[in-house]
Amino acid sequence: MNVSATTLLVICAFQLSSCARLVKDTGATNPTASGADSLALTLAPRTVFPQIHAHLQGMVTEFVRAMYQDKKGNYWFGTNTNGIIRYDGQTLEKVAVEQQRRLVSVREIVEDSAGNIWFGTSSGLVKYDGATFTPYSTEAGLPDEEIWSLTVDSDGLMWVGSVGGVSLFDGKTFTPFLLPESTVENSQPMLSDQLVFRFLEDKNGTMWLVTDGNGIFKYKNGEFIQLTSDNGLTDNQVSDILEDKQGNIWIGTFNGGVSTFDGKTYTNFTKDGMIEGAETYNFCEDSQGNIWFSAEGYGVYRYDGTHFTRFSTEDGLTTNTVQSIFEDRKGHIWFGTWQGMSLYDGQKIMDVKDKEPWTK
Repeated sequence: MNVSATTLLVICAFQLSSCARLVKDTGATNPTASGADSLALTLAPRTVFPQIHAHLQGMVTEFVRAMYQDKKGNYWFGTNTNGIIRYDGQTLEKVAVEQQRRLVSVREIVEDSAGNIWFGTSSGLVKYDGATFTPYSTEAGLPDEEIWSLTVDSDGLMWVGSVGGVSLFDGKTFTPFLLPESTVENSQPMLSDQLVFRFLEDKNGTMWLVTDGNGIFKYKNGEFIQLTSDNGLTDNQVSDILEDKQGNIWIGTFNGGVSTFDGKTYTNFTKDGMIEGAETYNFCEDSQGNIWFSAEGYGVYRYDGTHFTRFSTEDGLTTNTVQSIFEDRKGHIWFGTWQGMSLYDGQKIMDVKDKEPWTK
């Protein structure tokens, strides 16, 4: 979930050269920054790195931190402060959401069983039903509008992680979900000791909650189990989590690298020297079963079940710091970086401008 001090100090451009007939702006505004918008806006000046790509006629001035392709094939890009971008195969457009007056960072994009698209943003929750964008704020029951995580569980219940705590949303009402008291001493959260950076519902129906400085809580049937550095985690500052097709849990941290957990034993690939980079996240399992993730300053890794392969600027990445990873239906792997976007087509990594139609 990509909120490290290093990562959020840097604001990169999602910039692609564009064909005018393919790009339009659907009423985006020029809002004023809020001091509470994100760590990036609080800790760093804007546009501090060279802008490698053209800027899509001003649509995107900073990096893409969330990417998703919905059931209809539409691409959705969640940006750091430029809100939501949609590509339907013909038109690339910035989406203006009513009532969102601040610089909006989009951190999570999910789709429910009815085909509604949900966006977790720095100014609340947004629902798109195919025709209308509906925002949900503290007035609707959110404890805080600064959202960092979002998922829909197998029962259709939405879990929302904000700075103000976790909420369960049934489509009508937000209900607080309280975490137990943490056993971590002096946890030093980066944003809030109530914040969950990532949710994961595993194959057994257990919900894993990655917290801000308090390790991981596992929850099922009203019972919690806490995983910390005292019982196996390499770092209580956990950044990301993934269950692969084999049932292994992949855990990325801000200071302890990448581990897998089989329910009993942790294997730390960073400590064992198999990979470099202590700050890791952006897990993605592709259609071939490969596990992809980023390592801050080292590029991205691909694990094929036996070996790790590292890809860096020497292999075509725009930079070695990647903010998001996503596989589309073509089997292409997308990388959102500080300085634009790269794409892996199965053979090589290239700038997206060399592959996608809006950049020709």
